[in-house]
Amino acid sequence: MGCIDLINLTSTNIYRPVLTRTSNKPYITRGPSMAAIRAESVATEKLGIFIEKNPPESKLTQLGVRSWPKWCCPPSKFPWTYDAKETCFLLEGKVKVYPDGSDEGVEIEAGDFVVFPKGMSCTWDVSVAVDKHYQFE
Repeated sequence: MGCIDLINLTSTNIYRPVLTRTSNKPYITRGPSMAAIRAESVATEKLGIFIEKNPPESKLTQLGVRSWPKWCCPPSKFPWTYDAKETCFLLEGKVKVYPDGSDEGVEIEAGDFVVFPKGMSCTWDVSVAVDKHYQFE
């Protein structure tokens, strides 16, 4: 069977669409548009780094994230130590952060809301240029 290009959203729960096929024609879309589907926010903590993927806009607005300073960085690799807790929201980019003493990295990317703890030393490996809002506490 080939790839599915379009789906039929007949379910009342837009996060669990129901695929239906009408005759031998390709899958078709009914109900809410695909643009109405938004991924749910998922928060995790790994190696001391808190990451929330797809935070709701209401949270970003409440925290004033869009008024925080911005920082940009081209693809590169460099060491970094957090003298204060940093909270940031990645607008663009992809980074793998390796906390000192760990061979394991933590991947962060555009759309992630991230908190780095005070005192953490790590290496940033930026694979896709980063543009982020940030705030130190």
